[in-house]
Amino acid sequence: MTIETGPRQFERLALPHLDAAYNLARWLTRNDSDAEDVVQDAYLRAYKYFASFRGENFRAWLLAVVRRAAYDWMHRNRPAEIVSNADMDLEAVAGEAEDNPETALLRRADANLVNEMIAALPVPFREVVVLRELQELSYKEIAEIAGVPVGTVMSRLARARALLTTDGKRRLKEYGHG
Repeated sequence: MTIETGPRQFERLALPHLDAAYNLARWLTRNDSDAEDVVQDAYLRAYKYFASFRGENFRAWLLAVVRRAAYDWMHRNRPAEIVSNADMDLEAVAGEAEDNPETALLRRADANLVNEMIAALPVPFREVVVLRELQELSYKEIAEIAGVPVGTVMSRLARARALLTTDGKRRLKEYGHG
């Protein structure tokens, strides 16, 4: 299905997702000003390549552009953060949670602590938590945005949730992410 690709059509489709785009960029960069720069770059890219959008799921397509712009920005401005996340031993930090991590988190944490803990997650885990829990996207949509299989999304989300427990917070600090 091909859709009209003019400026008004882009505006009609893109503007409703501006908050979601900013939120994703903000969580990935951890900085308001940097997030604004990323979103501006992402919207310029999205407009430039709007003709390649095929009408399936504009929100997922746009958030994939925002994600790529954020990673590009981080590679240019914070390469150590990207490298350290890629080298991290994911199995070592996953751990076993005795309780449901979401239930334990809701029982023990207030909103500020939750935000701090999410911000301390390595980027690949942080992005799936933000896309799933805050943007309420499906696993399939997250997989499309991140360019990974659905199983990888599920694995990252499970590991992120394990890190969001009290024991996980200690592990994040051990790995220099907290």
